[in-house]
Amino acid sequence: MRIDKFLWFARFAKSRSAAQAVCETGMVRLDGRRVERAHVLVRPGAVISLVHGGNVRVVRIETLPTRRGPVPEAAGLYTDLTNHG
Repeated sequence: MRIDKFLWFARFAKSRSAAQAVCETGMVRLDGRRVERAHVLVRPGAVISLVHGGNVRVVRIETLPTRRGPVPEAAGLYTDLTNHG
C-alpha cells in the first residue's frame, strides 16, 4: 500500500492530498529512511516517523487497512512507539 494512502486511512491526515503533501516535504521517515514521494510502499512491520499535531510520532504498522474507518478502527492499524517519557 502507498504510504500516503496508509496515513490517510490511519487518520494521520485529513485528506489524501494532505497526506501526499506531508510525504513530499521529506518530514516522514519509513524504517529510518527519509520519504520524499507519496508512492513509497509500506507493509506490516514497517516503522513510520512523522510530525503529527506538533509532536513527533513513531508507529509500527500492524496491518494494512481496507478502508478509512472510524478512529478506533484506525488506531488498531498501528502500534504507537513514541517515547512519551
